[in-house]
Amino acid sequence: MTKSGGTWFGQPKGLTVLFLTNMWEQFSYYGMRALLVYYMTRQLMLGQGHASLVYGTYTACAYFTPILGGVIADRFLGKRRAIVTGGSIMALGHFMMTFEPLFYPALATIAVGNGLFLPSLPSQIDDLYERDDPRVGWAYNVYYVGVNIGGFLAPLICGTLGELYGWHWGFGAAGIGMAAGLVIYLWGQRHLPEQARHPAVERHAAPRARFPRHTLLLLITVALAVTVFRGAYEQVGNTVALWADVGVDRHAGAATIPMTWFQSLNPLLVMLMTPPLLAWWRRRAEAGRIERPARKMALGALVVGGAYVLLAALETAGTPAHWLWLALFFAILTFGELFILPTGLGLFARLAPEGLGATTVAAWYLATFAGSLFAGLVGTLWSDMAHSAYFLLLAAIAGAAALMLQLIDGYAGTFGQTCRESD
Repeated sequence: MTKSGGTWFGQPKGLTVLFLTNMWEQFSYYGMRALLVYYMTRQLMLGQGHASLVYGTYTACAYFTPILGGVIADRFLGKRRAIVTGGSIMALGHFMMTFEPLFYPALATIAVGNGLFLPSLPSQIDDLYERDDPRVGWAYNVYYVGVNIGGFLAPLICGTLGELYGWHWGFGAAGIGMAAGLVIYLWGQRHLPEQARHPAVERHAAPRARFPRHTLLLLITVALAVTVFRGAYEQVGNTVALWADVGVDRHAGAATIPMTWFQSLNPLLVMLMTPPLLAWWRRRAEAGRIERPARKMALGALVVGGAYVLLAALETAGTPAHWLWLALFFAILTFGELFILPTGLGLFARLAPEGLGATTVAAWYLATFAGSLFAGLVGTLWSDMAHSAYFLLLAAIAGAAALMLQLIDGYAGTFGQTCRESD
């Protein structure tokens, strides 16, 4: 049932190649992102508001360019050439970050390379399996672990190098990570499917599918709610990172915890929380208690809002908070994230009409793009408000998203099981 011969760990060998390639690409992305706001405010001496806008614009572009890159890969380059080209461009951009005068061109270079790379790698997973292979469902779970392993290691390695030895060392390590991913991908090409080499050939098939009106309205309103939600959620690498520097007592005995290490908590907690949360949802489903996705997402947004209320309460104390409180914040935020973001992506994929799956998922990335821009604008208020009031503002933004999603849930219920979760 495996198209490419041989298996590793009970899965096609090609999945391990994609897993490791993805892990190192995520290492490079999150390693650079962990340093970005500190580098702008400490090394480049940019104002906090300016740095926030740059951060928001960059993270937004990281989700916008894949929409265009996927079209280029499908129609012109093919998946493999898109990955090799995009990965090479990204590695170049990371190394460019080691030179201060190339800061803005480097960010643009990374975003362009990411556009080619990001949509092409996971789209090869299905090609590894025959249509009726039951392992394909678990393959995406395995692949997603690579995202979180890379995201966990990056701040520990790149962040420590950048914070203790110089920012250019951290950016250089991110570039080396991207180069390592490319080497693994090129080495493992013999384990990947042949069809990934060539652009897709357009077929004269049935007329293009169209969205039912109620489904289209549902997806648009969910996308708007997620855009609002990300205005609060995306502060983790922006203003929350700044607060970790000035508002947190990072001493652990005689040692001081590097501020970038806290960026590793979110991916670590995703890995730890996901299995028991999935098991709990499965037991509820077996008992017939299945919540509609919009309601589950509303709960997640409320939980994230609660995490920011915690930070606001800590700020009112007037003294630096112990670092364990910041760890608790990340635990609460990650728990809420697991209710809203994976659920939203699954909702978009499930409601896509036949033949419009990629387009529908691209719309999810478009909402992420808009939300990241909104987060950059929200972040500019950090220097103009009391920090406790600012965190309450973030809680209110997350609460507004929760209210929107709760209203959407009421609408979704009008067309029955269309929006129901699968097991």
